[in-house]
Amino acid sequence: MSRVLRLRNVGALILALILSAAVYGFAAANVVPDTYAGDGNGAILGYTVSNVVYTLDGNGDPSDIDEVSFTLDAAASEAFVSFDGGTTWTTCVPAGMNVTCSGLSQSVLAAANLRIVAAD
Repeated sequence: MSRVLRLRNVGALILALILSAAVYGFAAANVVPDTYAGDGNGAILGYTVSNVVYTLDGNGDPSDIDEVSFTLDAAASEAFVSFDGGTTWTTCVPAGMNVTCSGLSQSVLAAANLRIVAAD
């Protein structure tokens, strides 16, 4: 009887070794692509805005700004405008250096200043 128990123990040990080798084989087959990490710095340059054009409501209510367009001195991938100092923002559509912000319905009277944020 004790011989049978020993054979069972040896069999269980062999099975455990086979399973361990299989699991190790799967783990060793992982492929991870090269990645980059680093630290650096660079100046943040501001845009120069020109050619600002306001389009008033064409439906008979000239007290609303429907659209504002402007030109930047470099291309941007995203841009936003605010007429209240940055409390509310409207997303604009940049096309290279030309930016259009439409669908505004901004009151001319409430427009305190034009604030533009853009990024490349």
